[in-house]
Amino acid sequence: MPVISVVTCVLPAKSQWLEATWKSLVAQHMPPDWSWQWLVQVDGPGGLAWEPPVDDRVSLVANSRDRGPAISRTLTLGRAAGQLVRVLDADDQLTDGALARDVEAFAENPAIGWVTSRALDLLPDGTTIDVDAGLAAGPVVRGAVADYWLAHDHRLPVHPATLCARLDLVLALGGWLALPTSEDTGLLLALDAVAAGSFIEEPGLLYRKWPAQLTAGSGHNDSAERAARISVIEARVRSLAKWSVEWPGVR
Repeated sequence: MPVISVVTCVLPAKSQWLEATWKSLVAQHMPPDWSWQWLVQVDGPGGLAWEPPVDDRVSLVANSRDRGPAISRTLTLGRAAGQLVRVLDADDQLTDGALARDVEAFAENPAIGWVTSRALDLLPDGTTIDVDAGLAAGPVVRGAVADYWLAHDHRLPVHPATLCARLDLVLALGGWLALPTSEDTGLLLALDAVAAGSFIEEPGLLYRKWPAQLTAGSGHNDSAERAARISVIEARVRSLAKWSVEWPGVR
């Protein structure tokens, strides 16, 4: 049975939203003969505020010490059984049908290596705000995401927290870029540098906005660190383009 591996990294001190994350996952209606697995990586010692369910589809492993989201997500790939890997942050929720739409996008176009979708910001009062996308629905040519990113002050045209990609391609690129934050941006742009993708217009994610989220922290928004992250990501993209690395598609 084909499987989509859903990857979640969680800090013990920030696990209060996992129940809602889990409920959004089990509510997914998968295409015929497809299943999912949930790979949870606890970033550091300490108990979670939520007890994971007894379910053969759930695999939870804890790091011996804090390693950050990039390393934690990449560590899950060693136990991934799926052809596809889907990001799901510990404070976010999938929308109805999100996984099925990802699977269908790959089935319709075997040449693509990755898929993203529109996201909705989930506010503390439970309301949502649509997040503008800079891509049209449908196929995305190789390099289009990087072109937009470079032309718009390093702002992505799509939300990296909605990323779903072929597992073999993620492994070939080394997983998430080893950065303290923006590791998901680094992976998406690397995928874009070597493979065409697809953008789904229908929202696939509720992206929780709250004060303790990582992207709201001082480190993520420090100007010097941000410049360093951008420099590394851009250098990687340009190196992949320079060597004309291109994923050949499903064979």
